[in-house]
Amino acid sequence: MTNPIESRAGARAGAPMRSANVVWHEGSLTREERWSALGRGGATVWLTGLPAAGKSELAEALEASLLRAGRAAYRLDSTTMRQGVCSDLGYGAEDRRENNRRLAELAKLFADAGTIAIVAAVSPFADGRQAARDAHERDGLAFVEVFVNTPLADCVARDPYGTYRRAREQATPEAPGIDALYEPPAAADVEVTPDLTTEQAVDRVADALLARAGLALGR
Repeated sequence: MTNPIESRAGARAGAPMRSANVVWHEGSLTREERWSALGRGGATVWLTGLPAAGKSELAEALEASLLRAGRAAYRLDSTTMRQGVCSDLGYGAEDRRENNRRLAELAKLFADAGTIAIVAAVSPFADGRQAARDAHERDGLAFVEVFVNTPLADCVARDPYGTYRRAREQATPEAPGIDALYEPPAAADVEVTPDLTTEQAVDRVADALLARAGLALGR
């Protein structure tokens, strides 16, 4: 007979589990009890765009705005994650997919705990971003996709980390937008373009959080 807890764990993961003999351990507290005790709820904001599009800057500004409004928030910047949780990953297509998956699972835990997780990652593949959204929605957690839509020419001109310079020198292969695929969102919840100020971009994301998760920022 199938163990109902194991079945539930498989449903939550959304994919066959590779670890043998793993059983989902359900806690004694519900999410509603946790959020009620904290006086707040969680969600995930997922910022995608080309390298140097301005994702990290927007994530920093959004985090600061949320904290000033009394909301728990935490940035999960892909560059930072690659110094620890994802330090074993490179930049090929499969490693980028695994980076995306790990970020989604981490964000989901933060959101479940009552924190607004702010993911800033190129996350070049549409199916990977959809998988992140699906994982949240299966668990009843709000997910807001933000497309930081900065033209490639502007990103190349900015190039704060030398990504495009190294790609031109062929020192860094598989750079999205240069010699690797970047699939822009077809219908992101929020689109941010260079004509917006940082404050205007934060306001757009805040409006989406209110609409999708009922989380007002007290602006």
